[in-house]
Amino acid sequence: MKVLVINCGSSSLKYQVLDMTNEILLAKGLVERIGMDGSVITHEKIGMDKIKTEVPMKDHKDAIKQVLDAVQNEEYGVVKSMDEIGAVGHRVVHAGEKFAESVLIDDAVIAALEECVELAPLHNPPNLLGIAACKDLMPFTPMVAVFDTAFHQTMPPEAYLYALPYEYYEKYGIRKYGFHGTSHKYVAQRAGAMLNVNINDLKLITCHLGNGASVSAIKHGRCIDTSMGFTPLEGLVMGTRCGDIDPAIVTYIRRKENLPQGVANEILNKKSGVLGISGVSSDFRDLEDAVAEGNERAALALRIFAKKVRFYIGAYIAEMNGVDAIVFTAGVGENDVNMRELICTDIGNLGIKLDLIKNKVRGKETIVSTEDSKVKLLLIPTNEELMIARDTYNIAKKVK
Repeated sequence: MKVLVINCGSSSLKYQVLDMTNEILLAKGLVERIGMDGSVITHEKIGMDKIKTEVPMKDHKDAIKQVLDAVQNEEYGVVKSMDEIGAVGHRVVHAGEKFAESVLIDDAVIAALEECVELAPLHNPPNLLGIAACKDLMPFTPMVAVFDTAFHQTMPPEAYLYALPYEYYEKYGIRKYGFHGTSHKYVAQRAGAMLNVNINDLKLITCHLGNGASVSAIKHGRCIDTSMGFTPLEGLVMGTRCGDIDPAIVTYIRRKENLPQGVANEILNKKSGVLGISGVSSDFRDLEDAVAEGNERAALALRIFAKKVRFYIGAYIAEMNGVDAIVFTAGVGENDVNMRELICTDIGNLGIKLDLIKNKVRGKETIVSTEDSKVKLLLIPTNEELMIARDTYNIAKKVK
């Protein structure tokens, strides 16, 4: 079965086509500037050069049409007709408490996701637009929703509840949900395979470190805690997000700066993090270049990021009463040699020893801990699209 994976943003769309017979990636692409001037699709058939085409796309339905045309193109497509696509997998950011695993999409599922829009107003609406567009254009093709939040639904109440009046949880669903769940699940499964140990026998800490970043504690195959919370703002310092702060700071800044409604939220989400500290960039590569030129604030931003990751690693070791392996993944985790070294500095007393020679690698699945390290340190490139395709295939083949 061939599976089309769709990941819709507000004005962009990423896609892949995979042959799930052998889990081979056939094509991938990106649609940008949906609903704006200069909308463009960049399509790549694996083994061929990228094809970039500028074409008007007023909405997500137009964007999906362009994707379907690209994957069927005689020259650089990968299917002769859409009949060859056995299912479509949609990344959906937020499912609240409604779904703890991926599901076949029907009208009831769509209604449930619409109820979650308030919890993820920037993400769920475009996700729903992508689903609606595919339903219009491929009405008889099974579709599956794969949720960022689902993997974290195994957290116990003591991990996901906030110390607020309990009725706020009952009335509004205010609790920790966690995100990046598809990535955490994928690398946890790969960690078990790399170590040749059943995941149900492992205690893992997975570090998804990119512009958005989170850490998860996975005990015996189940997530028991994660750093992101009610929204992706909680937890680690990130590219532009502040992470954990004293909540009183928000009202204090609003009063001091006389900020109108909504501006404080924009500051915390888009102007904080390593960007806010450094004043340079949210891109860690830019920060390291600035450090090389002697920029002290850029160096401070990187140290603060690393300190926060160490904080969560230590907390989750305590919460699980030990750890067998720590996984680094995503853009920074997979590729930033210096950041992995900075994170692993001065935690040898926890049985964590990074091999500085083995660590000089980027984007490769490997072990980077020393031979005598009690805790294995793993570098595992994430593959959320493959995980979405797997769930989609496993669910869709039951209805074929």
